Amino acid sequence: GTLVYLEDGSTSLLNVLKLIFLLFFVQAPEFPEFTAKVQEAISSLGGSVFPKLNWSAPRDAYWIAMNSSLKCKALSDIFLLFKSSDFITRDLTQPFIHCTDDSPDPSLDYELVLRKWCELIPGAEFRCFVKENKLIGISQRDYTQYYDHISKQHEEICRSIQEFFKKHIQYKFLDEDFVFDVYRDSRGRTWLIDFNPFGEVTDSLLFTWEELTSGKNLKGDHGEGEATEQDYPVFRCTNSKVTVQPSPYLSYRLPKDFVDLSTGEDVHKLIDFLKLVRSNENNF
Repeated sequence: GTLVYLEDGSTSLLNVLKLIFLLFFVQAPEFPEFTAKVQEAISSLGGSVFPKLNWSAPRDAYWIAMNSSLKCKALSDIFLLFKSSDFITRDLTQPFIHCTDDSPDPSLDYELVLRKWCELIPGAEFRCFVKENKLIGISQRDYTQYYDHISKQHEEICRSIQEFFKKHIQYKFLDEDFVFDVYRDSRGRTWLIDFNPFGEVTDSLLFTWEELTSGKNLKGDHGEGEATEQDYPVFRCTNSKVTVQPSPYLSYRLPKDFVDLSTGEDVHKLIDFLKLVRSNENNF
């Protein structure tokens, strides 16, 4: 939007006229052909879709939607989520962050990815880390919550995911280092959800990237010594209700200045805030 400051003097009327012109005569750009194609795709996928760009989905912006969900039925729903998402902004402005490339100015064609909407149980999603074509770690996707069935069935879950990886993914992906997400349904079947880059741009969840890249603390659960091809990957989940945490996406609802102040990430903002508090105290 446009913020117009009303000042004393002859410029006030001019500013008001500018504001009226912007509100009533300047229309947002329209893309009728693109809109029609997207709506046709949404209809072919059952009327509701899950949107994402090449890498990221706007998971951090679910709160702004009327249904507090990433479920989209029209292009306007997708635009709202994308415009409100820091994840999407990062993809558009810093797509190669934490990456190295031989080309000094690599090009990128963005793609809008639409998937048929399915109601998934968060406690059945898992993130898997692959290094040198070996599955080295599996993490509970929704690590902020405790799920009793995961703690009780972790060996079975780990085994089924490893079998799925060996049968459908291992040595078939273009890269030997990558991350993939899977979903296990009520029948114990494993479904591939997505692929992600192996690096800091991807959330490591219950692991750290230092562990994943160095191999430290990633010895198999079923043996001693160095991990071998027969070893199971390390499986991590939230094992106690005591360790339950708030959603990591909650901070995205707040202005960035508030988040920086609360975390101390921006020293200059913290100094300015303390000066303001001190100034207010001196005035009383």
